[in-house]
This record gives sequence, C-alpha cells and structure tokens, in this order.
Amino acid sequence: MIRVYTGKGKGKTTSALGEALVAQSQGTKVLMVQFLKGSTYMGELYTMGRLGIPLIQFGVGCRWSAMIRTGLRHCNGCGECFRQNREPGIALPLVAQGVEFLKTQIQEGDWGLIILDEVSHALNKGFLEIEILHELIGLKPKSLDWILTGRDMPEELIPFAEQWWELNPIKHPLQAGIRSRRGIEY
Repeated sequence: MIRVYTGKGKGKTTSALGEALVAQSQGTKVLMVQFLKGSTYMGELYTMGRLGIPLIQFGVGCRWSAMIRTGLRHCNGCGECFRQNREPGIALPLVAQGVEFLKTQIQEGDWGLIILDEVSHALNKGFLEIEILHELIGLKPKSLDWILTGRDMPEELIPFAEQWWELNPIKHPLQAGIRSRRGIEY
C-alpha cells in the first residue's frame, strides 16, 4: 500500500511517524529516509533511533542544530539549511545517494514499511524524477508498504497511491506570533 501525506499544514511527518510506531508495535520492520534534511534538531531524529527505527537523512543540516537541540539557541528562521538543500550541486548527489541506499535496502532488507519523508521536495525541485520513484516502488516485495510525505506532492502520483491525505492549516500558533516550541514542534 502507498500512502501520501501532503499539504501546506503541519502533521505530514508526524502522521508518518505515528504509522511507523503502530507498525513497529506489531513487529513490522520500519525504515525512514528523509530527503533534503540533515542533522537538524528535530525530535524525531533522536527518538526514532531509541525506538529501533532507523532514520537516515540525505541532506544538509543547520549549523546551530546542537545548540538549538539543547535549548541554548532558538531557530531564527534564517533558512540557510533550506537554501543549501535546494542548491543542485549539493542536493543532486545527496538524492542520488539516497536512491542507491534505498535500492540496496529494498533488495537486501526485510522492511515492512519504508517512509520517504519530504520526497516531494526532491521531486518538485527536479532532483528526483518521478520515473525513478516509480522504479523504486516497483522493486518492492508485495509485503512492503510505503509512506510518502512533503508539501505539494505531484498529483501524477495520485493513481499510484491507495491513500492520499491533504493536511492544511485552519489555525496555527505561528499565525499569532507564537514561536515554535522545543518538545512540541521540534
């Protein structure tokens, strides 16, 4: 089964993480791969490993991540990490490495669920072709489920997904000037 979480709101990665926890609790082996994210201060990066779910990142992270993670600094929204992960010279080799990693994992691993977090960014920026994603998914054994996340997921994928979720904000604390909170948003 292929499930997609997309939209302008929060909750795409969180939804995938919830499904990962349920799957693992039932004995399913779960792998999470994040595209164009790297070594940041996100809570899921540390928690998933503690729960026995590998989370592998193919992206550049924030230079202040260690300080932000400890609470000594707050993300000021500079966007440096996002800009670096959108530069073709940086992103193309990272995405290609992620694809090769996935090919090996699909062929050699016994995963029951693979999450491709933020894969829509790689697709939309032209760092990953939809045909290559189709090939990856086509390598899967019948028992392997997929979750794809990210904003603006290409609608060409709708025919291939059994579930498609659009998460869009109605109201969010950021709109009221409330900064992201450690332990909640990251």
